[in-house]
Amino acid sequence: MEKPRLPRLTYNWISSLGAFVAISMALVIIVMLIINFTMEQTSAYFGIFLYMVLPGILIGGLLLIPIGMYRQWRRWKRGEELSANRWPLVDLNRPGHRNATIIFVVGTVLFLTISAVGSYQAFHYSESVQFCGETCHDVMEPQYTAYQQSPHARVACVECHVGTGASWYAKSKLSGAYQVYAVMADVFPRPIPTPIADLRPARETCEECHWPEKTYGAEMRSFLHHQYDDSSSIWTTEMLIKTDTGEPHKGQKAGIHWHINPDIQIEYIARDRGRQDIPWVRVTDKTTGTVTLYENEDEPLETAQLDSLEKRVMDCIDCHNRPSHVYRSPDFAVDRAIQSGFIDASLPAIKRLAVEAMAKEYATKDEARTGIASSITEFYQESGLLNDPEKRKAVEQSISGVQLAYSQNIFPEMKVQWSAYPVNIGHFNDIGCMRCHSGTHKSSAGAVITHDCNACHTITAQGMPGQMMRDSTGLGLEFKHPVDIDEAWREMGCYECHSGVQP
Repeated sequence: MEKPRLPRLTYNWISSLGAFVAISMALVIIVMLIINFTMEQTSAYFGIFLYMVLPGILIGGLLLIPIGMYRQWRRWKRGEELSANRWPLVDLNRPGHRNATIIFVVGTVLFLTISAVGSYQAFHYSESVQFCGETCHDVMEPQYTAYQQSPHARVACVECHVGTGASWYAKSKLSGAYQVYAVMADVFPRPIPTPIADLRPARETCEECHWPEKTYGAEMRSFLHHQYDDSSSIWTTEMLIKTDTGEPHKGQKAGIHWHINPDIQIEYIARDRGRQDIPWVRVTDKTTGTVTLYENEDEPLETAQLDSLEKRVMDCIDCHNRPSHVYRSPDFAVDRAIQSGFIDASLPAIKRLAVEAMAKEYATKDEARTGIASSITEFYQESGLLNDPEKRKAVEQSISGVQLAYSQNIFPEMKVQWSAYPVNIGHFNDIGCMRCHSGTHKSSAGAVITHDCNACHTITAQGMPGQMMRDSTGLGLEFKHPVDIDEAWREMGCYECHSGVQP
């Protein structure tokens, strides 16, 4: 009886190597799949190897088998060892051919099944937050860290950056191919420039949850600011933020979300890539057909710029430009750390010391941790405060709080900090609303884009604890600056003094 064997063409070193690689990778993938499904959490790189790298090696091994067979067949055809048929024959009456056919059919079915499962898992893995945030750890660390502290921490990255549908999925993957190259070749910019040029329109992503027809009403906000005096005293400002869309059937004429009112279209031209300098605005009332053009009379666009620069239709992202990746200024971050109990407000001048320590330039995260600790410790050591065990403990806790605030908002290796990414909501540290609401944007008929503070918010209370001024008229209080600066606050924007560090 003829001993069962494989076709003679398979007996070559290339096919043997391919079979060895394919079988080895298949076993490794099976083991790793078991680990993946049994462990609660694995690293980002585990998924990359399991769903992307190892299947590629397995496919490469399988391809080596027919390549080796073809090379062997070509040798036989040239008459080096045996005569060869014009084309390879498959004769199921021969045990070797029959065994090879069974192995090929069964192996193909198994491979296609595993590939289908693997491809499905690879697709979902490439859409996961873990993949987006941890794969390129050094590059994406700032975005991933800020995302985890944001209101959208439970919304997957792809919900905003890709959205639904195959077309945008394909676009994102094509864009991602260059990003992979840029990371591998270390040619990516630091910091990553924004706004993202190929980001999907906010109307197709944000409005999946935040639709314009939703009734916004108004929102009460309380802003607590610790000052830079020795007691880090608190100044509180309570505001009613008018967030309505200003639709007539809701009984209001205006509100902040009037900008995305379905009956209104706002177009603008920005002079810079970051969209911080907006000298041209056009408002179209769809219900009446009225079109009003506003231009910055101090710095109007030149005719050539008007023709060459992009006219952009305003949407959510033009104000909410940092919905998930906000890098807080030292001033804001320290205030929040004090209010959260991470920094002890009873320590003398702690607000000033913490902000100064955070705002210094450091080359690395480790250098920042050391620098923050040494600068704060040195101050209290000179004052003799550290001689008190309780105070020493409070200082050590506060140092940890400042280091945490730094690690969540400033990333020296990527040159990421609050000043690199302006926030367009408000106008405290960045120009924000004042890009258009500066009082200098006028129409040919003399209409001016409002500069009135009460158009967007009303101050209901302000002051220090025990000395709060409260509104009793319903019309709101006139703003009072915590420090006496005379009338300067009327003549300039908050952002012109408040840079995010001690003024």
